[in-house]
Amino acid sequence: MGRTDRIAEPWGRRTPYARGEAWPARVDTRLADGLAPEDVDRWVQSASILHSNGDGLDIAVKDGRIAGVRGRAGDRVNHGRLGPKDLFGWQANASPDRLRRPLVRQGGELVETDWDTAMDRVAARTRELMEERGPSSIGFYTTGQLFAEEYYTLTLIARGGIGTNHLDGNTRLCTSTAAEALKESFACDGQPGSYTDIDHADTIALFGHNMAETQTVLWTRVLDRLAGPNPPVVVCVDPRPTPVARAATVHLAPRPGTNLALMNGLLHEIIRNGWTDEDYIDRHVTGYGELRERLEAYTPEHVADICGVPAEQITGTARLLGTAERLLSTVLQGFYQSHQATAASVQVNNLHLVRGMLGRPGCGVLQMNGQPTAQNTRECGANGDMPGFRNWENDAHMADLARVWNVDPLNIPHYAPPTHALQMFRYAEEGSIRMLWISGTNPAVSLPELRRIRSVLSQDRLFLVVQDAFLTETARLADVVLPAAIWGEKTGTFTNADRTVHLSEKAVEPPGEARSDLEIFCDYARRLDFRDKDGGPLVPWNDPEAAFEGWKECSRGRPCDYTGITYAKLRGSGGIQWPCDEDHPEGTERLYADGAFWSRPDYCESYGRDLITGAPLEETEYRALNPDGRAVLKAASYFPPHEAPGGDHPFALITGRTLYHFHTRTKTARAPQLQAAAPEVWVEISPRDAAAHGIGEGDLVEIGTPRGTVRARARISGIRDDVLFLPFHYGYWDTGGGDGPDGAGRAANELTITDWDPVSKQPLFKTAAARLRRVEAGGGPAPAPTTTASAPATAGTVPATRGGAAGEAEDDLPATPTGGSR
Repeated sequence: MGRTDRIAEPWGRRTPYARGEAWPARVDTRLADGLAPEDVDRWVQSASILHSNGDGLDIAVKDGRIAGVRGRAGDRVNHGRLGPKDLFGWQANASPDRLRRPLVRQGGELVETDWDTAMDRVAARTRELMEERGPSSIGFYTTGQLFAEEYYTLTLIARGGIGTNHLDGNTRLCTSTAAEALKESFACDGQPGSYTDIDHADTIALFGHNMAETQTVLWTRVLDRLAGPNPPVVVCVDPRPTPVARAATVHLAPRPGTNLALMNGLLHEIIRNGWTDEDYIDRHVTGYGELRERLEAYTPEHVADICGVPAEQITGTARLLGTAERLLSTVLQGFYQSHQATAASVQVNNLHLVRGMLGRPGCGVLQMNGQPTAQNTRECGANGDMPGFRNWENDAHMADLARVWNVDPLNIPHYAPPTHALQMFRYAEEGSIRMLWISGTNPAVSLPELRRIRSVLSQDRLFLVVQDAFLTETARLADVVLPAAIWGEKTGTFTNADRTVHLSEKAVEPPGEARSDLEIFCDYARRLDFRDKDGGPLVPWNDPEAAFEGWKECSRGRPCDYTGITYAKLRGSGGIQWPCDEDHPEGTERLYADGAFWSRPDYCESYGRDLITGAPLEETEYRALNPDGRAVLKAASYFPPHEAPGGDHPFALITGRTLYHFHTRTKTARAPQLQAAAPEVWVEISPRDAAAHGIGEGDLVEIGTPRGTVRARARISGIRDDVLFLPFHYGYWDTGGGDGPDGAGRAANELTITDWDPVSKQPLFKTAAARLRRVEAGGGPAPAPTTTASAPATAGTVPATRGGAAGEAEDDLPATPTGGSR
């Protein structure tokens, strides 16, 4: 057993392995100071909640409190490894500023009250609005961190009970493009690949995916392949020198907003050189002719002019991708939150379709998720989709959903696409939505153009309900605040980005009077007395396992079939990948292995959209395009972003994450090791741009866009020239529980634009024009980590990020994999 400073070395020590071998186990453990493993009262099965990887872990309980975590060696996702947020994030559960009682607004102030008073107020306002303005006056905005059981219950209430079309999640900000890209190519959501493809691939391409910081354990798996025999080729597409870029065989750093042109150029070369599987295309794919025609103009030289990437890099990278024997591709926010997001992400699918690289070990696509349960929001219908990947335009699908819920199909709104989040906030701004219920997310920091969002949420005519564990920037604006239990304090299932379902058991009681999200939603349904057609309760369950059984029935026969999964089967297991049913009782590792897609017109989740305008295809159009249920090759031409750098705003501003924080730091800022590693906002600037503006390391600078200004300390990094990067985690209020602002004008989303991809409706956080000026000299280096993409351009010029003894964790290499359980 060894000890490693996991702040200084986020990915831990190497366990090299060769292609085709099993990834060795390494069990990472972090316990409260002074606590030994033998002193733990009990270990409770769970999985990670502060990223989308789904690392299996056990929660240590001592004297009724969470006292640490250890990885589960037998888990299929992580083989025992944990990342820094896993190892230290659990400390937020015991933060002294947890919400313990409901709050209601009286005389302009939030005051504590009891549950009956708070819930009666919410239920009464719901009834008033239903009678006066109808169901469309009510909206729900949820998160990517609840359990499947909770999302499904919320969906049943919102769509089957109230009958509103206004239900979406903050997964709209991070993963809606993943879903839409899969729908455009395969007519249905669902990741084709598996994490185990890393074990078999000879080439791994990461498109806008800083895996090293967003899924640290998955990157550890790649690093272990790179350290072993037969290491894979790694291709990185990112304008920043991420740890992925530093380890890559080739690093392409295109101008922000030009991803589609780059992908078109790569595909142009692959097709021109004949690196395609013509037999696979003939048997399983449609749209090849149009794709070839559209790509003709995207020569390496033309693409180089658009992207600012040398033509020889484009041709060399195309050769690597086109001649790979086993290619794995992953995609994330660098594509999803940028200009022409869905169109660019679809081209990654096209790359695999023209090469026939699906359904075999090492051959897969992972359109990654940004949050731990983002997949569940999509499956359960809580993020702008219908439950079970049903097609809202297919009346037979809606009738089937009505059968499951035992309601009239007309009660389920399907007259138009489910409302996406940014449209919901626009409706609230205009006054048609008069009640907004926000659960587990903090849009007053995470949405674009924050001045506008604060104004929307502060309207007197908007009844705002916020369900959270802390008094966030959003909760401070609410009319009613409901204290929620969080991970470790409730039971439920969640599904990661490669379709692996985990069970998270309740380990400890929530603080004070806090309740699980499931309890809160069920209480709401009872107070409104929602009924099915036979007069029975619309929501017939009160506990997580019964809710899971309800969800299983809803998933029956659909692509995301859970009917073969039970709580008993999940207990002690290493995770199960859906679909899991009678035909696949142990789950399904890869989709489309036989070239059979879920794209038949009568079965598919979506008929697709035009990649440029977002206009939906009619059913008749789709039937004519794809009568046989093949995969679809969709082409799109590149167009410049709506807001391009130039004139007084010469820089491209992009925002994103850092390894040590998650979203708006609601939890990670309350973990001392994580907060110390990245305590305050910074801005990354290239050495050339810093010199041109007289900016030194640590200087205070001001970044401005047409929407506002932010001040931050400068990190002189290896970022592409003419590009600025701001982490988006830092909000207006002190997340440590202070009573006032600790730095107005430090939230990156003060600067971002209210614009979205026409297909996925995902906001464009990586396409804004900005200006820059120096404000004052700094007294030291910027508060940016040195271990990540924010590393200084010149090594050794800034003290290294370290955790010291407080950042250490154990890492054990067991002889055989063992899983922990309750």
